[in-house]
Amino acid sequence: MSGNSSDDDPGAMKKALRTVTPPSKMHRNAEMDTIGWAIFAGLLVVALPLLPILVVVWLLTKLFGRAADRAGE
Repeated sequence: MSGNSSDDDPGAMKKALRTVTPPSKMHRNAEMDTIGWAIFAGLLVVALPLLPILVVVWLLTKLFGRAADRAGE
């Protein structure tokens, strides 16, 4: 061997990147953060009025499920 390997060559690529854009460092994206909080707030506005209905439905299914189990015995 001639002693020239890709590890010795400072110009050789170590790992091929399969992208056309250069990698970027992690950073906060305030615009997307704001959009995320807005979506969360909108879901709360929609879901909170439905919460009592969901609780009543859950309680009824528990109640009728126990009644059906006792009737089957």
